[in-house]
Amino acid sequence: MEVVRSESGVRSEKIAAPVAPVIARTKRLQVWFIRVCSSILLWTCLVQLLTVGELWHSSFINIIAPSVKHPPLPLLPLRNYTSNGYLKVSCNGGLNQMRSAICDMVAVARLLNLTLVVPELDKTSFWADNSTFEDIFDVKHFIESLRDEIRIVRRLPKRFSSKYGYKVFEMPPVSWSSEEYYLQQILPLFSKQKVLHFNKTDARLANNGVSIDLQKVRCRVTFQALKFTPEIESLGYKLVRVLHERGPFVALHMRYEMDMLAFSGCTHGCTKEEAEELKQLRYAYPWWREKEIVSEERRSQGLCPLTPEETALILQALGFDKDTQIYIAAGEIYGSERRLAVLRAAYPRTVRKEMLLDSGELQQFQNHSSQMAALDFMVSIASDTFIPTYDGNMAKVVEGHRRYLGFKKTVLLDRKRLVELMDLHQIGTLTWNEFVFAVRSAHEKRMGQPTRRRVIADKPKEEDYFYANPQECLCEGTSCDDLLGPGNSSSVP
Repeated sequence: MEVVRSESGVRSEKIAAPVAPVIARTKRLQVWFIRVCSSILLWTCLVQLLTVGELWHSSFINIIAPSVKHPPLPLLPLRNYTSNGYLKVSCNGGLNQMRSAICDMVAVARLLNLTLVVPELDKTSFWADNSTFEDIFDVKHFIESLRDEIRIVRRLPKRFSSKYGYKVFEMPPVSWSSEEYYLQQILPLFSKQKVLHFNKTDARLANNGVSIDLQKVRCRVTFQALKFTPEIESLGYKLVRVLHERGPFVALHMRYEMDMLAFSGCTHGCTKEEAEELKQLRYAYPWWREKEIVSEERRSQGLCPLTPEETALILQALGFDKDTQIYIAAGEIYGSERRLAVLRAAYPRTVRKEMLLDSGELQQFQNHSSQMAALDFMVSIASDTFIPTYDGNMAKVVEGHRRYLGFKKTVLLDRKRLVELMDLHQIGTLTWNEFVFAVRSAHEKRMGQPTRRRVIADKPKEEDYFYANPQECLCEGTSCDDLLGPGNSSSVP
């Protein structure tokens, strides 16, 4: 307390303010304020960094992805079962036919409690590709990713080799077979034979009438277990990255290749010399059973791949403009650049993998059609739009994969209808505008939308292929009706 006197001399007292506590509180408030501001600033910076990080990740992750080595995932628990024997399989056909066959054989091995030997790939077909399973697929990943389903070995034990006098029983299973066939006809064979060799595997399991668990095994193999080798994946990722850097692109699976034309007998647009060459090739391969084929009849039935010239016309009618980037996902087009001239004139930004990669990068894959097809498969899966000009094995498998990835746009051409429309337009019956309207109307519901697989009793070749629309793996329970429509809407008597 401080004593003071007024001007009149009167003595009074003045109470001193508590200065020290006030200063202390002020300092604490300043510290608190600074901390709050700092926290807000740090959080703001963090949010900005995360946002920028997301942009960087989406733009550049594919650049580094092939070189980044992720820690190995923990192994799945090994399924404990008593194996009934060894199943050896030899796949026949091109890459995607063999891919589907491998999925079927894994499912069969799971059904019968067998030990599967890593599949052998076709080396004697038209393509004469000597690639092994290990040259195309990551065999370690294949074995480990399915260890909770079946046991897979790289090779038969030595005691079952011909060197030791063992003769393996060979047979082709019946095409489009049910589970009952394998349980009742094949499983009993293992009571006498410890090893069974399926020497043909194309379409040996039914599309429909298979248990949901087994259907999901097929999906698991094709979508998860069959991973390409690091070398193929690295180059495939690079192709996709280069294409995306140039903008959106259409993957055009133009199946206008020599083997397809010879096999199908489709020679529309070919010269007489070319038609004769294709016929001779067809006669040269005994497993191509049909020899005498009338090309124009086939074409009118929608059984021929579109020609490059027809393809250009249809792309224009569907609304793809001249600046559309088109990647040709195919081998050597029959007739080479001469037959591609019309397509390139209509779409100057048409490219092939040979135009996007250095020759040295493709060298290791040259003369290996299945490995080259694997690159095209990766690009087709990643494309903004996929358009096959023929519904062969690759077209179907890619279609199914794109459905699995969220029903990505896939234009499924109605070739029979298109041939009718193109011929009418060519003779002047349909104007260009009428032609465009008709083409687009015919394909409104053929863009890869969710739908149920079409079932045709006793006609498995004519019904929808399982791997083109693996509906059992695209939804669960009651959600399937919401996504795909009523369960019985796709049956055809």
